[in-house]
Amino acid sequence: MKGFKIGFAVLGALAAGTALETAYFYRRTMKRGKAKVERTMKMAGTDWSQYAPMLAERKEYLYAQPNKEVYLLSFDGLMLHGTYFPGKNGFETQDKKVVICFHGYTSEGMKDYIGLSDYYLKRGYAMLLVDARAHGKSEGTYIGFGCPDRKDALKWIDWVIEECGSDVKILLHGTSMGGATVLMTSGLELPKQVKGIISDCAFTSPKEVFTHVLHSMYHLPSFPVIWLADRINRIKAGYGMDECNAAREVKKAKTPILFIHGSADTFVPRRMCEEIFDNCASPKQKLIIEGAAHAESYYKETKAYEAALDDFIGRL
Repeated sequence: MKGFKIGFAVLGALAAGTALETAYFYRRTMKRGKAKVERTMKMAGTDWSQYAPMLAERKEYLYAQPNKEVYLLSFDGLMLHGTYFPGKNGFETQDKKVVICFHGYTSEGMKDYIGLSDYYLKRGYAMLLVDARAHGKSEGTYIGFGCPDRKDALKWIDWVIEECGSDVKILLHGTSMGGATVLMTSGLELPKQVKGIISDCAFTSPKEVFTHVLHSMYHLPSFPVIWLADRINRIKAGYGMDECNAAREVKKAKTPILFIHGSADTFVPRRMCEEIFDNCASPKQKLIIEGAAHAESYYKETKAYEAALDDFIGRL
């Protein structure tokens, strides 16, 4: 009898420990204010200090351009925020081009596209830099990791069409979590104005990327923490952590997609890009930047990245 009591006590302690571990993991990864950008940058391991002069110069240029803040209501009642740059010519030409940009985990719209703003604005594109739900100036408590965000993307696409007219040509460009967002959006019925999608270092699903992080960085098993976090998220945020998987969604894609990934990405491994690319049903291209860490590809090989964009957009 005493042995049973000890056994139950041990099981109870293990269960309590697992519950605490799961709660700790969930708060730090899924909730606004608890998921910190500094921690994300540390996990990603990219050395951004080497690009500081370039980023400072391009930030000054971007922030000096005419822009306006945009707000719209999400499908589930959240007020979403974006910053719209109409471009140097303000659509005085007949060629109306807009790129909608989706940022990475714990970042915001006005940060992740400082570098690429130089490419798009100088080629006559207007830019809409959106804050994902639970990021920046957008409302929300729970991070979407692309799943509810793909429905938010449809709202932003509709806004651009209403703002610019039905003859506008739209690109979707996403980085990391934003890349997963645009790939998950590709599986939906998109308006004809969406001509192409660019995905940079996207993951397949939050479940798979956090399983990878637990294994590779913390040397911890994913079960039962991820399984329990999934159940919690279904209740609190309304979606499962593998409910939307980019590798599944692209099987329904019709819009051409350019996939970009760094070979040295340890946060979102290259194999995820390869899996998604192999599953993609729409016209597709791929660029792997050798030696690039997470979200570093544009800065590591700017000319190669821009050449790939030129070629992809030219084919559209």
